[in-house]
Order: sequence, then structure tokens, then C-alpha cells
Amino acid sequence: MKDERARSRADAWAAALAGLVAGAVALGVGQLAAGLIDPGAAPVIVVGDATVDRTPQALKDWAIRTFGTNDKIVLIGGIVVVLALVAAGLGILARRRPGLATAGLLLFGLVGAVAASTRPDSGPLDVLPSVVGAAVGAWALRLIVRRAWPTGYREPVPAAVGHGAAAARDGDGGASARDEHAPGDGAQSTGGRGEGAAGDGREKAAERHPAVMRAGGQLHEFDRRGLLTGVVAGVAVAGVAGLAGRGLAGRLEVDTERAKIALPRPAKPLRPIPAGADLRLKDLSPFVTPNRDFYRIDTALVLPQVDPKTWKLKIHGMVDRPIELTYDQLLRRPLMEADVTLTCVSNDVGGPYIGNARWLGASLADILREAGIRSGADMLLSTSTDGWTSGTPVDVAMDGRDALLAIAMNGEPLPLAHGFPVRQVVPGLYGYVSATKWITEIKVSRYDQEEAYWTERGWAPKGPIKTESRIDLPRGGSTIRAGRTQIAGVAWAQHKGIDAVEVRVDKGPWRQARLAQVPGVDTWRQWVVDDWDATPGDHTIEVRATDATGYTQTPDYAPVIPDGASGWHSILVVVK
Repeated sequence: MKDERARSRADAWAAALAGLVAGAVALGVGQLAAGLIDPGAAPVIVVGDATVDRTPQALKDWAIRTFGTNDKIVLIGGIVVVLALVAAGLGILARRRPGLATAGLLLFGLVGAVAASTRPDSGPLDVLPSVVGAAVGAWALRLIVRRAWPTGYREPVPAAVGHGAAAARDGDGGASARDEHAPGDGAQSTGGRGEGAAGDGREKAAERHPAVMRAGGQLHEFDRRGLLTGVVAGVAVAGVAGLAGRGLAGRLEVDTERAKIALPRPAKPLRPIPAGADLRLKDLSPFVTPNRDFYRIDTALVLPQVDPKTWKLKIHGMVDRPIELTYDQLLRRPLMEADVTLTCVSNDVGGPYIGNARWLGASLADILREAGIRSGADMLLSTSTDGWTSGTPVDVAMDGRDALLAIAMNGEPLPLAHGFPVRQVVPGLYGYVSATKWITEIKVSRYDQEEAYWTERGWAPKGPIKTESRIDLPRGGSTIRAGRTQIAGVAWAQHKGIDAVEVRVDKGPWRQARLAQVPGVDTWRQWVVDDWDATPGDHTIEVRATDATGYTQTPDYAPVIPDGASGWHSILVVVK
């Protein structure tokens, strides 16, 4: 019985391995097909996109808080793990019910096809990667299982049957009972001892298949070599197909086109950033955030590859003169520079989802004036190439602030991760209502007629940025030396400006921080307290800011949903 249980476990592991390899083949072939059709139609990506769109808001907020900008990697990894577990289970099922296992794989292909067809930018062929991948995966599963169990998997027979077969083999009663699962033509005499056809057939089968095992008197044939060759071939197919698919997707890479772009000079260049804007303290966020360090929060699992030669922006809806702009036409317009700090509405108190850059682009207000906004319109519903939408208040975009259709960031064409070739930038609003990346369409409309992506999911339709501040050094939870210590950080109130920052330690009196210079009201502002006398022990440090309107940020905490977090940033440090 122990031997039989061990064999059964070995069979299960072998079948699970077959299922895993078949699943890998399905994903690899699906990736290859997506490379030929549309990289965004790869099975894992379309399922991931559908998962993002249908995930409850509370779970999305938890994922952003827990994993930060790695949330997409975690999501894709989770999908792959789930698919691997399902594939292993289907492999185990394929030992006894290959038809059901095949149907299970095809069902997952159907799920991927449905997810692909519901993408906002889906084409008629986007369902094929999931369908073709699942079909090839199902074929691979059946092939590997047949190689591992060439005569088919059989359940053990009752012990009595096994004894009968053994009796026949020993010649008791002279019977020639045949094992119906062992090949053989007749009985022969061996060394003077009678042996039935079943026994002779078993020996012949064992000679052909070294991994033959006997289970309760019934031939249970497992070919390790067949399993190994099937697994190796499947892994090779999955790897080659996946790499080829990624290579084909690379043909759409726009990095080469981006590198060719010569940025026009702005019609009216900004002055250089004041030298005093950056206090240049270790661990203090620099005034200008390098592009590589700029936060990225969006719903795209695969960066959209938008060729600037084919990019167009359509402006329509409640306008007198619909406009369609190409990238070259946008570059030929008078361009302007603007120093603007962007903030994500998911940025919790003291959070990292904020960055400052010098942007170059065309005036959004000027283009809208050319289109002629009709009376009653109050929203700009902008759309990304991947279907994401944002609702920007018309009055904010037209009130004279530096609202841009940006083409460059910190002196270089927009990075792919930040919206190349064109994105929207509107100071003073959280990104979910102002900062559409990979923008392709602006529909002038009304808030009472349409909703944008995040508004449909419970966020406020308009998102003015709240006055906030953050402590960068010392780091929260760190241990520092006793003595004179600097406390420093950043504060922001885009399109209002920061007038004062105050710091207190252990609920003591508030102390005014020294403020760095700023080039305008649309950026964050560095601040520092130079002479805190840190004494041994645990200390709590708090900060609050006052903006140019006279408003001092509230101590009352509010979560990020529905319109951004508020509250004083507080850290605990240990002084030794």
C-alpha cells in the first residue's frame, strides 16, 4: 500500500509538471501572437487590465499603499501564480479526464479573449493571442500526458484480480488467463515452468518501457523518459515563442523615434531656476525631480507605444470648430515652459507620489480658444491611447495658469513612462483630473453628462490639490546622533504657493522653518530648521504649512479617497 501511495504521489507531481509546461506553452504562444498583432493583447496583460478595471476601489487603494509603484509587477506576478496553479491542476485532471482538462484550458483562453475584446482600444484580432495560446497549450498538455503514460493511465484493480493474475503466472491450475492491458501472443514454457500469456506480455512490456510499475496486479505504465522529453520540448517552445513575441513587440518600440526629435526652443524661455531653490541637503528631495525618479501612477500594465509620426489629437464635442493636430503641427506652434509640481491623489500624508519638473509644451487654453468652447461646457474629457479618461474643469484650464499639452520634461522629449509623445499638464489639480498621458482626444463636455475613469469609481469629479507638507530628514524611524540636527522637507500648494512652514518637536512650540526660493507658485518649496538640539530619547516631529491664501493645513487626518489626503505629517526618531 505504501508503494502504491508513493506511486500515486509521483504520478500527481508528474502530471502537475505536465500542466505547468502546457500553461507555459500557452502563454508563450499567446505572447508570440500578440507580438504579431498587438503587444497589449498578450493574455496576461489583457487579463491584468481587466482585473485593474474591475478591482474594488478599497483593494486598489490598499495595493497602492502596500506596493507603491510596484503594484503592477505584483498584479502580473499574482496572475501568473494563479495561472500556474490552475495549469498544474488541469495537468492532474488530464491523467484521468483529458477531455475536461482540455476544456479547462480552452475556457481560460475564452476568458482572455473576452478581456481582450473589452479593451477600449481593442481591434478585431486582439482576441486571437488568448485563443491561439490556449489551443496550443491544450494540444501540448495532451501530447505530454500521452508521452508520460503511453498506454494510458489506468486505476489499480482490486487485489483479488491481482492474485488471480499471479496464480495464472505461476501456472497454478494450468490456466492461461490474459491481462488485457499486457501485449502477448500466447503461452510458452520457460525452464520447464508453465507461464501464461499475461505473464509473457508483462515481461515484453517491461522490456519496452523500463519505467513500468505494477499496481495491484494491473499494468500501470509511466514513461519517465517520455515525460522528460515532452517537458523539455514544451519549455523550449514556450521560451522561444515568448522571446520571439517580445522581439516582435520591440519592432513597435518608439525609443528610436523619440531619440530623433529635436526639441524646438520655447517662444519665451523661462529664467533659470533660482540657485536658492535647492538647499542641496543630503536625503532632501531635490527641487527638480530627475525623470528616472519621477513617480509613475497609471493603469497601463504595458507602456503604450505611440509613434509620433502617426499621433493625432482630436478636439471635439461642445466646440464651434473641431480641431485635429499632428505631432509636427504641435511642435510648430509657439511653445512655452512651465515649472510645475505634479501630485497623485493617492499620495497619503507624507507620501512619495509627488515630483517637480520643467515642462515644455503648447498652451492648452490657446488651442481651446481656437476650437471655440460653447456656452455651458464645463469639462474637458481627455482620453489616453489606452482608453483611460480624465475630467478637467474648463474654467481651471482657461483661467490663465500654465496648462499645457506637454512634449518635453526637464529638457528632453517626454519619457515613454510619462506620456510620450504628448501629455496634459494642468497646475493645481491632482493628476487624475489633469495629467492625461499618451493623450489622443479631448472632448469638451459637461460633468452632468459624462464621467471620467476615476470619477466612475467613487473619486471626486474635481480634484484641487490640498496644501500639504512632508518631512524628508531625518527619516521617520531612523536613529540619529544627539546634538545639533537639521529638520528639512518640502511643502506644496500648487497654484497658490507656500508662505510659511512650521515645525514642532514633542508637542512643543511651533518654530518657523527657513524657506528656499521658488520660481513660481506652481512648484513645491523646500524648507529647513537648521538648529534642532536633539537630545537622547524618542522624539516626535510634526510639520504644517500655510499657503499664500492664508490657509494653514488642518491637523485632522483625511484618507486619499475621494479627493486627496490631509493632515500633519508626523515622524518618530530615536536620538542616541
